[in-house]
Amino acid sequence: MSAEPLVFTADAARQRLDKCLQARLPAYSRAQIQALIRAGNVLVDGAPGKAGYKLKGGERLQVRLPQRQQRQIQAEAIPLDIVYEDEQLAVLNKAAGMVVHPGPGNETGTLVNALLARYPELEAMRQQPEARERLGIAHRLDRGTSGLLVIARQHPALLALMRQFQERRVEKVYLALLEKRPKSNSGIIDAPIARDPRQRQRMAVRRGGKPAQTEFEVLDDAFQGERALVKLKLLTGRTHQIRVHMAFIGCPVLGDAVYGYRKQRVKLKRQFLHAHQLAFTQPRTGEWLEFESALPRGLLNVMAKLR
Repeated sequence: MSAEPLVFTADAARQRLDKCLQARLPAYSRAQIQALIRAGNVLVDGAPGKAGYKLKGGERLQVRLPQRQQRQIQAEAIPLDIVYEDEQLAVLNKAAGMVVHPGPGNETGTLVNALLARYPELEAMRQQPEARERLGIAHRLDRGTSGLLVIARQHPALLALMRQFQERRVEKVYLALLEKRPKSNSGIIDAPIARDPRQRQRMAVRRGGKPAQTEFEVLDDAFQGERALVKLKLLTGRTHQIRVHMAFIGCPVLGDAVYGYRKQRVKLKRQFLHAHQLAFTQPRTGEWLEFESALPRGLLNVMAKLR
């Protein structure tokens, strides 16, 4: 375990202890957080906590983490496609194939490595318990997903953006080419998502999972094999939510080797999923910011071939 425990202040009332810590420590799964709590490595106002304890707000939380998590992420001069930046934050177009945060097997070449090189001020976040695991990352995109991502350059901006995501005040719209056209032109998929007990690296629609809602609209269905281009709006933000929900209704995302067809029908090195629109409130000024990113050339070429 680490020599110095991380110290947080609970900022939300009626939130479970494990959910609060999971939001603050994104490198850990909820199961890992619960294991830390069971082992007595989480104190609430000096006393051992319980995973289901409902916080009142303002409690002092101490967490002792495994030493392996305290790695020093190095800055790397990796080119980034910056769409917008100010003193508080930046919006960028993430390329498909880029991992957002370092982890086992991906210690270098990640978005965080690139951000540390472009924005040296992020180094200061290493001193903030709730920020050192994120280093500016307010939300994520899967490795195989391209498109818009907002990052914080300052600690207060990170906390403000995280709060906007938690309170579902951020608008996120994606474009996806599906292997099969949905039965209706539009609708909302309302199906809870949890970790798949048989394959822990996957998520699945499961009774008792976290609430998850995805709004969809068919934009174009003039493709081979009943495929369709759809616009998808996330009403919640669960891990792999779009990919899980599309597979759940029998319309998996093209190129999704995890949730889609075992034998891919189209040769594509990534899933056809792109973060198309992003909108949120600028933390300092209160201005509503809206951004849009067109489909990458590679995905446009795939669409043209399937006409």
